[in-house]
Order: sequence, then C-alpha cells, then structure tokens
Amino acid sequence: MSSFERAYCCSSFWRSSSSTVARELCAQRLGHDVLEIGAGCGSVAQQVLSENPELAWTAIDIDPYMAQVAAARLRGFAGVSVKTADATALPFPDDSFDSVVSCLMLHHIIDWERAVAEAVRVLRPGGIVVGYDLVRTPLASLFHRLDGSPHRLIVPDDFQDECARNGLTSSLQSRLFGHVMRFVAHKN
Repeated sequence: MSSFERAYCCSSFWRSSSSTVARELCAQRLGHDVLEIGAGCGSVAQQVLSENPELAWTAIDIDPYMAQVAAARLRGFAGVSVKTADATALPFPDDSFDSVVSCLMLHHIIDWERAVAEAVRVLRPGGIVVGYDLVRTPLASLFHRLDGSPHRLIVPDDFQDECARNGLTSSLQSRLFGHVMRFVAHKN
C-alpha cells in the first residue's frame, strides 16, 4: 500500500464515507462468522460491529501497520481477531466463514482472481462474498498511475465470470457514476 493510500485509509474522510458501506453490510445476512479481507484501519468492521456486536469478525490485511491500526480500533469488541495475512493465500481451513467482506481492496491485488478463489474456499456452502471495488475507468486508472501503487482495476464482466468459475452466483450494481461496483455473490 502506498503512503498516500495508507493515509487515506486512516483518514476521517474514509471513516465517514465507509459508513454507507457499513450500513449496506448490516442489511446483508452475513451469518455469524465473518472474514474481512483487506480490512485497512478497521473502520468498516467497527461500524458493522457497533450495530451487530454478536458477530465473530476476523479482519486481515497484508500491511502489518494497517493490521495494527485495525487491532487497536477493534480492541473493545468481543469475538474479533485481526491478522496480517495475504488474501491470495488465506491461513484458514476450508468452509470457515459464513461471509467474506471486501471493501475497495481487490483492485490492489494483481491476481485478484486468486483472492476470489481463496474467498470461496474458506466460505461455507450458502455463504456470501460481499463488498465494493473500483472499476477500470479512465479516472480510476489515472489516479492509480499517479499514486504509483500496484493495482489491476476490475472489469465488472471479468469479475462476474470469475465468480461463476468459482461456483458463485453474483449480482453487481454500479455506483459513483460507474467508478465503483457493489457485489453480492452467493456460494452454491
């Protein structure tokens, strides 16, 4: 993660804008055991857990600093675990979670298809993969080139095809003038 993105993820702007994400996640049937991949500073988890403290939430981030920030933010919640881990090689057994949450991070994984496959592997039958990500648009491409962080912006049709290859039935919604996609994918 670039220093700019790290600062953005820890900013009050991200925390306030992530409240919409958290509200929509609260409306989903996440089940009990939730895995959040690329949890960043833990803002989304904090907001969801404030409304649903009964959830068992596992948050991972590949950036050790962000995992530390998330752990500090989520310290007061019971049933929370924060780990430094790679979404393309999850350290959990098959069928461990009722849902997998991903908020604006898949595009930072060059092999995001591997992250989708790993999410499906750890997801229980009937579970969901839910979240948001940036779509490959000229504006998002320009921003990420200027930022210099590793990325591979997502084409929605490619994402849906990858979900289908992994046994997921997915639905996508376009947000923010086509720059963001919201996805919900059910494991068959």
